[in-house]
Formats: sequence, C-alpha cells, structure tokens
Amino acid sequence: MSTTQSERLRELLEPLVSSQGLDLEEISVDSVGRKRLLSVVVDSDTGADLDQIADVSRALSAKLDETNAMGEGEYTLEVGTPGAERPLTEHRHYVRAVGRLVKFQLTEGGEVVARILEVDDEGLDVEVPGVKGRKATSRRLAFSDIDRARVQVEFNRKDKKEEEA
Repeated sequence: MSTTQSERLRELLEPLVSSQGLDLEEISVDSVGRKRLLSVVVDSDTGADLDQIADVSRALSAKLDETNAMGEGEYTLEVGTPGAERPLTEHRHYVRAVGRLVKFQLTEGGEVVARILEVDDEGLDVEVPGVKGRKATSRRLAFSDIDRARVQVEFNRKDKKEEEA
C-alpha cells in the first residue's frame, strides 16, 4: 500500500501541531517553479493567534529539517489558519461556526443561507434570515442533508455586545 507524501507529512506533523493545542486541518505540497510550497493549515476551537502560528511554524520547521521529510530540494513552509470563508467539512468545524452565517449546498439540490444556532451529533439548528421585512425562521438540517457548507463573510453584522447595549 503506497502512502502519499501528504499522508506521510500528516503522520509526522500532526502530533507536533496537537502538542501546541491546535488541530491540523490541511496539508498540501505544491510546485512553484523549481521550489515546492508546503502549506499547513491549523485551527482550534478558540482560533489561532499569531504567536501560536509562529510557535507551531518553528516546531514544524525543526522537525522537517531533522527528518528530511521534504527531501533535498528547496521548499517553503507556510503555516496559516483556514480563513474567513472556510469550508465546513468536519463536525468540529460546524461547532466552531456557531453564530456564523453559512451557505449550505443541499444533497437534494438547492441552497440555504442560514446562521448556525446549535450543533449536535446528528445535525444542526439554523436560523434562516427573513427577507424584505419577514421574520427569521428556524430550521433543522441533518448532516446527511448537507453536501457542502461554507462560512460567509459578514461586513455589517453587529457584535452581540453591541446588540445587548
């Protein structure tokens, strides 16, 4: 059974990322001209700040140099977070997106844009915003009903603290 380079790198690097209190979300190796780019995406339930990213980047770089896992050629290590419009692919992603507006592509076709209110093992409770003066409506989505989901960027959303004031 052959193992891809990304799988080998995941096995090598995931324990290091976990030891920093983060989850290893994604690894990719891409060729950029003669060099290679190793992109590592990390996250946690509380997000990852710049200090954590720097710490994990140093730890990964040292491990990669020590094991020669990237081979002899030059490469660049890039460590970051999933970004604002992240796709939701794991249960923990949905939990982290509680309160966020998400666009859901449904397995039976169609889409729903709704705010995640609560997540459990079977699915999620969402609130579909009202349109043209109508009230928002609640809806239940089972994970099996969701083909794809992506967090949406909101530029004018009021913070909960602002709403309570």
